[in-house]
Order: sequence, then structure tokens, then C-alpha cells
Amino acid sequence: MTSAPLARRLGLVDAVTLGLGSMLGAGVFAALAPAAGLAGRWLLVALGLAALVATANALSTAQLAARHPVAGGAYAYGRARLGSWWGFLAGWGFVVGKTASCAAMALTLGAYAWPGHERSVALVAVVALVAIDMAGVTRTARATRVLLVVTLLALGALVVTVAIAAASGALAVGGGAPPTTTDDVGVTGVLGAAGLLFFALAGYARVATLGEEVRDPARTIPQAVMLALVGAVTVVAAVAAAALVALGPATLAASGAPLVDTAQAVDAGWLVPVVGVAAVTASGGALLALLAGVGRTTLAMAREGDLPRALAHVDARRRTPTTATLLVGTIVAVLVCTTDLRGMLGASSAGVLLYYGVANAAAWTMRPAERIAPRWVPAAGLVGCAALVASLPRDALVVAGAVLLVGLAGRALTGGVLRPQDPAA
Repeated sequence: MTSAPLARRLGLVDAVTLGLGSMLGAGVFAALAPAAGLAGRWLLVALGLAALVATANALSTAQLAARHPVAGGAYAYGRARLGSWWGFLAGWGFVVGKTASCAAMALTLGAYAWPGHERSVALVAVVALVAIDMAGVTRTARATRVLLVVTLLALGALVVTVAIAAASGALAVGGGAPPTTTDDVGVTGVLGAAGLLFFALAGYARVATLGEEVRDPARTIPQAVMLALVGAVTVVAAVAAAALVALGPATLAASGAPLVDTAQAVDAGWLVPVVGVAAVTASGGALLALLAGVGRTTLAMAREGDLPRALAHVDARRRTPTTATLLVGTIVAVLVCTTDLRGMLGASSAGVLLYYGVANAAAWTMRPAERIAPRWVPAAGLVGCAALVASLPRDALVVAGAVLLVGLAGRALTGGVLRPQDPAA
């Protein structure tokens, strides 16, 4: 079965919006507290390390996407340059890890929107956002833009309020908390925190997974990837600094709602509902962009027979992967109703780091005329990914390894059925 191509309808602003929108939900509202628990007062150093690895990965992804402007991101690049098994490893890690992330974002949205009824709200959000995604990629971009603007205004208000309070002497820097063991961390703690924060900066992959729907991809994708990354690092760094100033590392690490606690620490009660709204819009924007990215990667894997080929169907009028999107949405809805996945940032990070490891290895094979970055960039990115994976919590690595093994075993057992014409299978 031949799958119809997707329509190229996204410009630079749309691509940057989708990339940035998919990052801020995870980074600001899910990763700061556990990362502070590992890095303590070195949280911003951990963020810097994550940003360096992310930059190398972004450059590798951008140059690959410019040469291979198709849906699927590192899955497609791995197949084209390293072989079908490597492509499958990247695609499976991405689909499984980001499907879990979708459920986590939906539950986060529900927890802030209506505490005590988060599963019901999350389920409604998943249904609504799947419908938007199926309506067309331009509608996905417009909805993400609205959610992103609200999020940025709220986060900006929080950062400015903390800065004013600290400058006026109305706030004891670090929340006035005494030193604790969270300040006594080693290299492993900082690297582990960087691994969790990398989860917050990996949204630029959504630009690559939507490569088949971007206009002038050779120019637009590299620009969008780097602009989205710079924007996300700037916002996350500003918010992390504000939280550290207001709460201190120990209180931040123990907080279940760190930005709400930050607002309360500066006696800005009016900011509490504003932060709640921002959490809802950020989580919604991230969920919408994640659903789009996972659906497109599922489409790409189905086209090659690594997933059932029925998932390669593209709606003739809307030019969207409706079957793949419906399946992803259904799985996310089931997870939302049955499981609490908000604590699985480490396992999701492991899958994403594997995805980018394959992307860096694929970029290493590019000829000089194809590159937009020196060859040492993908090498540095690959080393960085390996270091961050090794520093993640052991239980996260066990979960991620088990899921990857299940996928590899399934491909080996069903390859003859799904890919009879694939000589590399």
C-alpha cells in the first residue's frame, strides 16, 4: 500500500511555535523539581550542560532534516543512513517514550485545571486535542500558538515579580533556607539533572518529525530548530533562576507545584491562578505538539512496515495521518485512565536520548557538501547523549531497556509479515 504524501503548509513561525510549544510544558512544570533534587544549587549548571548536548543534537537534526524532509525524524534518518534496525530503534524509542509523555502532560493539565478530577479533565483534553490534530496541521499550529502566548505571558509575569521582590529586598535570596544535602552534589547528580532537563529541551524534534509538512524545508527546518531551542533554553533558565531565588534548592526539590510555590513565596497571591492557567496552556500546547509528532513518526514507521501498514493511511482531504493519530490518541486515553505516568521523566528521557543518539550517528555519515555543521558536532552530541543516559536513575534505565527489548523482539518476530519486500529487515 502506498501512503499519500502530507501537505507542505507550515512556515517558519508555525514550525518554531510547534517546537517551542512542545518544550515548555515538560520543562517548566514537570522537570524542575526532580532536577533540583539531583543538582541542588547547581541546577542552572545542569541546564547549561543539557543545553550544550541539545545544541549539538539540534544541529545534527537540522542538517539531516534539510537533506531528508520527510515525516519521521531520526527514524527516517537512521533507516536512510545506518540501516533499518537502527531506524527502528530510534522510532520505537520515540513513539513509546513520547506516548508516555503525552499521558503525563494530559495528567498535568488535569491536575492544574481541576484538582481531584485530573483523569476526567485529561481524558477530555486528549479527545479535544486529537480532534484538532486530525483537522489539519495548520489548525494544530494555530491552537499551539494561542496556548504558547498565554504561557509566555504568565511565566514572564512570574519572573518579573520575583526579580522585583529580590531587587527590593523583600525576598531573601534562596528563600532564606539553610544549606542542605541538596547543595552537596557531585558530577553524577549534575549529569542526572541534565538528563532530566534534556527532556525539557527535546521539543525541537517535533519540527523534524513534521518535516514533510514544512515549506522550503532546507531553509525553514534548520532555522526553526535553532530558534525553538534558543527560545526554550532562555525561558526555562529564567524560570529556574526565579524558582531558585524564591525557594532555594531544597524547597524547590520537594515542591509538588514549584511555580505556584514560587508565586506564594513572593506574596503574589494574584499570580497563583495565573500560574495555574499557564500550567494548563503549557501542558495543552505540549500535548498537542507531542500528539502531532508521535502520529507522524507512527505514520513513517507504518510506511516502512515497522508498524502495521494500515497506520500509513493519510486522509485525502485534510492530508493528515488520521489512523495513526487515532491510535496514538486511544493509547494515551487508556494510559490517562489507568496509570499515573508523571514520574516517568527518566524513562522518557532515556528513549529520547536514544533517538538523538541515532540522529547524531546518522549525521556523522553525511558528506562535507551535505553538512551545515562540522563533523565534530554529531560526535559531541553522541558522546553527550551517552553520558546523560548513563547518569539517569537506574529504575528509569531498566524500564526503558525493557520496552526497547520488547520492540526489537516484536520486529524480529513479525518482520516477515509486515515487511516482505524489505531486504534490510
